[in-house]
Amino acid sequence: MITVRTYNHLRFDEWNQFVAEAKNATFLLDRRYMDYHQERFHDASMLFYDKKGLLAVLPAHKEGDCLYSHRGLTYGGLILSRRVTAVQVCEIFQELNARLRDIYHFSRVEYKVVPTIYHQLPSDEALYALTKVCHAVIKSRDVASVVVLNQRLPLSTLRRRGVRKAQKVGAKVVEMDDFAPFWKVLETNLLTRYQAIPVHSLQEIELLRSRFPEQIRLFVTCCGTEILGGTVLYIDRGVVKTQYISASEQGRKLGALDFLFDTLLDKFAQEGMRYFDFGTSNMKASDDLHESLIFQKEGFGGRAVCYDTYEWKL
Repeated sequence: MITVRTYNHLRFDEWNQFVAEAKNATFLLDRRYMDYHQERFHDASMLFYDKKGLLAVLPAHKEGDCLYSHRGLTYGGLILSRRVTAVQVCEIFQELNARLRDIYHFSRVEYKVVPTIYHQLPSDEALYALTKVCHAVIKSRDVASVVVLNQRLPLSTLRRRGVRKAQKVGAKVVEMDDFAPFWKVLETNLLTRYQAIPVHSLQEIELLRSRFPEQIRLFVTCCGTEILGGTVLYIDRGVVKTQYISASEQGRKLGALDFLFDTLLDKFAQEGMRYFDFGTSNMKASDDLHESLIFQKEGFGGRAVCYDTYEWKL
């Protein structure tokens, strides 16, 4: 039998301990990360137990008659214990759907899955249950470009050319603890080129960095004291992911990002990391590819891993 409990702050430590030991979680599912923007979402997270203890947790929030897992996160979905079985996961979804339909009167669910590169053990029990129990369909599919660090493909000719430009002007790659100078480059770039702002404010990313100093790190390419470009990385359980990438106009001319990522791919390969995830390259309003963006990422040897969102009606 599966027992369902709604998350509240009294379960904060229990949730975080479970996430730390789960087979398909990262620090993004820790409440210390999730809750930094809690005022933007009506939390509806749940915990699922059998007689031996906690089996799974579901980060979620509600909007109207829909349960989302989770619009405020890059990925979400059911986070699983190492001991959970396929039959139990099917039972979890049966209990979840009954609860959402009969008690909360929801009409549908949108559900992001955790991409396979973030799994510590095989964790596709939920994929089976999504189709078998929920009759879910894929609502959207974004394409991330991922480098397998112990099987790197060579850089493209264009990316190698950029590396040489940066080397000629004496550029260096350094790690920085102060995020403010890079944030100026990032905000200027996003505003002038895309009329956009970063998802996180400087204050928010500094708060998250203070909570996760080993997982959230900033590397920049600089020439003298000038920052030409940089990237904020999320690092956890063998995977390095670019959360932000940006370069100044001068940095673009001098190949700052080419030099930066060539250096970082070497660094993390030597440290024994498994994957380097450059993130997705889809248009905001559709699943269409941003072709110039994915061309750049594939030039570093990145190849496709899908970030899927499922939907089903209750």
